Amino acid sequence: MTVQFSASTASVAETANATTEVVLVVTRTGNTTAPSTVDYSSSDGTASDRSDYLAALGTLHFAAGETSKTVSVYIVDDAFGEGTESFDLTLSNPTGAVLGVPATTNITIHSDESEHGVNPVKDASFDSDFFVREHYGDFLNREPDPSGLAFWKNQIEECPTQACRDIRKINVSAAFFLSIEFQQTGYLIERLYRVAYGSAVGTSTLGGTHQLSVPIVRLREFLADTQQIGRGVIIGAPGANQLLENNKQALIDEFVLRARFTTAYPLGMGAAEFVDTLNANAGGPLSQAERDQLVNDLSSGLKTRAQVLRAIAEDPDLFAAEINRAFVLAQFFGYLRRNPNDTPDADYTGYDFWLRKLNQFNGNFVNAEMVKAFIVSGEYQGRFGP
Repeated sequence: MTVQFSASTASVAETANATTEVVLVVTRTGNTTAPSTVDYSSSDGTASDRSDYLAALGTLHFAAGETSKTVSVYIVDDAFGEGTESFDLTLSNPTGAVLGVPATTNITIHSDESEHGVNPVKDASFDSDFFVREHYGDFLNREPDPSGLAFWKNQIEECPTQACRDIRKINVSAAFFLSIEFQQTGYLIERLYRVAYGSAVGTSTLGGTHQLSVPIVRLREFLADTQQIGRGVIIGAPGANQLLENNKQALIDEFVLRARFTTAYPLGMGAAEFVDTLNANAGGPLSQAERDQLVNDLSSGLKTRAQVLRAIAEDPDLFAAEINRAFVLAQFFGYLRRNPNDTPDADYTGYDFWLRKLNQFNGNFVNAEMVKAFIVSGEYQGRFGP
């Protein structure tokens, strides 16, 4: 059995005031009676996944008898005058199948500007429609639903003064991180990596060179898992809660079977050591009673490894303790589409600065001026136009 794209090329045009996605079809041929999987991942060509399209990464799961799946890639309608640009989407790591031809599709983006236009996120030419649409892509990995788009646009447009609009832009922007949808997708992924692998160590020069604890998850693995867990989910839509639950179960079941996890937690590891290691990685959110119950449940078979990992990741104490670190991380992942120590940063000094500010103001992002700083930054605005 082979798995491949239905075509080796695709093209899409930028469309003003509309969400543009290119939908690619992946097919299975041969004996499809058994399930199989295949990974997919986008890579830059002349088009950039920061300003021309949003990176698409993940795994397609084919059920027995299923012969096709689709992958959607979000296209950014930037204001740069540019010619046609392209990027690739590539299949890899098939299980239960082999790669067919083509295993790569080249996607061409046709710009709708022949010369530079006005930047849609700068104050003088701010476009609330573009701003809100881009937040759906950057934080929720999907196109906006009509009611959500209308609601968040109205939150900005109903303001009678510029001062009001400026505050509303900040509040609308932060609302995407604080939304149930992101908290149950992106923030859950960040906590899963914290529980499984602890924290990384970064370097900061703020107040003198020192090391600090930072989230261990990196952008591309975050995007892959967040897109997987949120696939098809629109909170408030019929069936969304059950779909989200199904996605969570499938992702976490697969997470504990990855080589990275089984290397860190060999299958022969005892229940107590397994729970204690996860709890220590998470900073010790479990009470003694909660810890003992998870050990007993794992020992007796009442809970699987995946269920124990999830229980700790969803512990309310961890949720509260980790939220400021995750909020700052989401600023880099969402607005800047990069890791905190990627160029133009050389280390975690910027991350350190904003985490201190957010902690100083007890999580109040308005008083900390964190969201404002990111959405008015040259790096964020430079994604979309001159």
